[in-house]
Amino acid sequence: MLMSLDSIVQVLWSLLALVLVLATLPGTLYLAALTLAGLRRVVPAADQRPLAGPIAIVVPAHNEAAGIARTIDNLVAIARADGATTVCVVADNCSDDTAAIARTHGARVLERHNLEQRGKGYALDHAFGQLAGEGFVAYVVIDADTLAEPNLLAVLRRHLGAGALAVQTRYTVLNAEQSPRTRLAELALCAFNALRPRGRHALGWSAGILGNGFVLTARVLQQVPYRATSVVEDLEYHLRLIEQDLRVHFADETTVRGDMPLAGSGQATQRARWEGGRLRMLRDHAASLLRRGLSGQWRFFEPLLDLLLLPLAYHTVLLLALLLIPLDWARGLGLAGLALLALHVLVAAGVGGLGARRLWLALWAVPEYLWWKLRMLRSTVKTSQASAEWERTHRDTPRK
Repeated sequence: MLMSLDSIVQVLWSLLALVLVLATLPGTLYLAALTLAGLRRVVPAADQRPLAGPIAIVVPAHNEAAGIARTIDNLVAIARADGATTVCVVADNCSDDTAAIARTHGARVLERHNLEQRGKGYALDHAFGQLAGEGFVAYVVIDADTLAEPNLLAVLRRHLGAGALAVQTRYTVLNAEQSPRTRLAELALCAFNALRPRGRHALGWSAGILGNGFVLTARVLQQVPYRATSVVEDLEYHLRLIEQDLRVHFADETTVRGDMPLAGSGQATQRARWEGGRLRMLRDHAASLLRRGLSGQWRFFEPLLDLLLLPLAYHTVLLLALLLIPLDWARGLGLAGLALLALHVLVAAGVGGLGARRLWLALWAVPEYLWWKLRMLRSTVKTSQASAEWERTHRDTPRK
């Protein structure tokens, strides 16, 4: 007997709802777990003996003459207070005065010229290779548009002294008050770069590498050389650490803050690189992570869940789409997902110390941002292709 038109429509709605639930439920549950775990702060004991020995702060820089002096002044002051740290700039394929300015402000400079191998991963690998024989016990990576807190090295040495072989600090926004988008970026990074790694660390998982404000010991680099050359080299390298059963700890007691782009082109470039690169990592590694997880190596399920979690803008849109489906169970799951997402954002704001005013100003930009993200979906997918090349994010001249 043929199905009625109403029955066919009901089946189609059910199938659409099922697709949306499968796309959002794993991420929603993962966010819930990290949110609850992130309420707990795990730090080394106050009397923990810090790691001794020389440390190198490595600053990868490509045509950063406009703002690198500010960063070097900040890092040189921190290094001098520590007494056993060298600030080293990798001037990578620079066509401006980045190298000369860095030297003038007290940094050691390594210049690299290779137009065939471009990008941050190549620059870092070059620096680690050049410095490997000089007795450094660890290497801290700081971007050239960043300011670090004065306690950076003291905190990192304490974590390393407690046995960590790799550590990630908080990484948030320096110029949050400059535009609605940078305010929203601050809230997003409070979630992505503070609450989530804090939750992973509390659960005993690897906190992740966020590309800025992380430290690797010489031992780790000897075991896992920094051969990461994709547009998201930090995520690529972190997956290699997990393969070797190496865990990144989270240093919740110190923060590095970087400038976010103000112009639309700079924001689009950065977002397409971050999110397209993550999509590429999902394509390249999902099957392997799932296979290893199912074989009993449980630690591989967490990075798989992380890769399956959509950017919050797309996750929000799909949850809102569930509310439009005329099925009670679909709408219920959509509302539950949005409630958990709201909890995640509120806890992230609390962990980041934003306060009610800054949170409201950030949320005010959400509707326009969701529409913008949908419009740039095509470029994000394009950046996920294996042929995609690294492209520097354009930023306005940083403030003094």
